[in-house]
Amino acid sequence: MIKAAIFDIDNTLYNYDKSHVYGMEALAAYCRTSFGINREEMNFYYEKAQKIANTRIGTDTAAIHSRMIRFQCMTELLSAPIFPHVQNMYHSYWDTLIAHAEPSPGALHLFSVLKESHIRIGIGTDMTITIQYEKLKKLGYAPYIDFIVTSQETGVEKPHPHFFKICTEKAGCLPGECAFIGDNLKKDVQGAWDNGLCGIWYTQEKIPEKDMGFPTIVSFSDYCRLSDFLYLCSRSKETQ
Repeated sequence: MIKAAIFDIDNTLYNYDKSHVYGMEALAAYCRTSFGINREEMNFYYEKAQKIANTRIGTDTAAIHSRMIRFQCMTELLSAPIFPHVQNMYHSYWDTLIAHAEPSPGALHLFSVLKESHIRIGIGTDMTITIQYEKLKKLGYAPYIDFIVTSQETGVEKPHPHFFKICTEKAGCLPGECAFIGDNLKKDVQGAWDNGLCGIWYTQEKIPEKDMGFPTIVSFSDYCRLSDFLYLCSRSKETQ
């Protein structure tokens, strides 16, 4: 019996890729006004800054997702003052992205069904905690959530066993009593199964081109009844 459902955030509870486009447009506008560089030049510095940041960090941890660190590296490349630009760039990107983010269809209803059925709802995300809190509040998920696990807290990224260990500890139940739902086959789904959880692949409203061998949710709207969700979880155990 499933006692906890744990969800990834980006490209699971909302469309990150779509919202990211708006964030980058806002960042480009800031860079054009503040540094006199065009979109193509901004992309060049952004990508180079990301490589520098990842090299400096040196490990697969939450810091590799930090836009503050990337933007700091950009100001270094541009020989621009850190203050006020790094924080301004951060807000230009994230405030715009979050403003355009919308919950995945059917997800909020599924959350309400799970909550009413006393199934604990968790979050398991590779990201820094502050910005993920902002996303969950804006998208309307915050009132339903019982616990949150981030790679910043665990010190490792999915699919590391320690990450999923903390997920099950916070869920307060056995790994086999937890469903983990996410868009990334390797990190979310296979990672969950490798650590004893029921991994479920969310395909972002797209029908998969082929069967990847995992239980699949195309749309959360298809699971508006608890019985449907629990049946998917039970079938997933049978197929593994």
